[in-house]
Amino acid sequence: MKNSIIIKMNKLSDSLKNRYRYDVKRFKKNKVAYALVMPFYCLFFVFTVLPVFLSIILSFTYFNILESPQWIGFTNYINLFLNDEIFILSLKNTLIFAVVTGPVSYLASFIFAWLINELPRRIRTIVVLIFYAPSLSGSAFLIWQLMFSSDRYGYFNSFLLRLGIIKEPILWLTDVNYIMPIIIIVALWMSISTAFLAFIAGLKSIDKSMLEQGAIDGIRNRWQELWFIILPTMKPMLMFGAVMSITNSFTVASVSTELVGFPSTDYAGHTIVTHLMDYGSMRFEMGYASAIASVLFAIMITANKVIQRLLQKVGN
Repeated sequence: MKNSIIIKMNKLSDSLKNRYRYDVKRFKKNKVAYALVMPFYCLFFVFTVLPVFLSIILSFTYFNILESPQWIGFTNYINLFLNDEIFILSLKNTLIFAVVTGPVSYLASFIFAWLINELPRRIRTIVVLIFYAPSLSGSAFLIWQLMFSSDRYGYFNSFLLRLGIIKEPILWLTDVNYIMPIIIIVALWMSISTAFLAFIAGLKSIDKSMLEQGAIDGIRNRWQELWFIILPTMKPMLMFGAVMSITNSFTVASVSTELVGFPSTDYAGHTIVTHLMDYGSMRFEMGYASAIASVLFAIMITANKVIQRLLQKVGN
């Protein structure tokens, strides 16, 4: 028994030594490449990894900026889930928003990119600009506020009044029954953005000889071509688009605050990020805000893992 343990330890030691020699050899061989990417990794660590790590630590403290952090353990998380009714409401709103807008915007981005890719080059450029423009427009919220204005001069109210469907203007942006649906509609309208461009680039990079080879091997229609050739080839772009869609759907804040104000009526448009803004930017309870951020981080990581599992089945 003792000899077998010693043998296993020696094998592990030899394996680590071989791994170390291989890593050193690879580093020397690619030292120029490592030197070029080192600035990015340093900035990524300082401005992304380190803040996330510090936020997780602060989530276990009481910290109001003016005083030194005081360690309180899981008190912030207990209060968050057991005593903070607004957080539970914001969590519910965020999950509803993410479940609707995430998949819909992701599929819409890919379908539109796939269809637009078949157009001639000049027409394709114009159409891509038209689809991408809403995400760049700074006046988008102003337009939608005018359309959903609560008086009879709002476009929707005016249209419905003229048709006789309603007798009085609807308070679109202050009625709790309409706030979340309107936020979802506007968010979907603005969701054709980075993922859409990634899909366009991925479709353009597909080698046409692969499509010809597929036709020889038995690909009979465009759907089979899409499932067995295009999607497997675009897995990196699909993963990038999924990450962007998840990030945008779980971190919604500006759409809510610009359309329905902050806070919204009965917190009907309240999300996790707006709750985080409340405690972090206004109340300066940084420990509690860090706990909210940590919960959001855990939810997004879990969602990303689920999406990765699903994308691995594409083309199989």
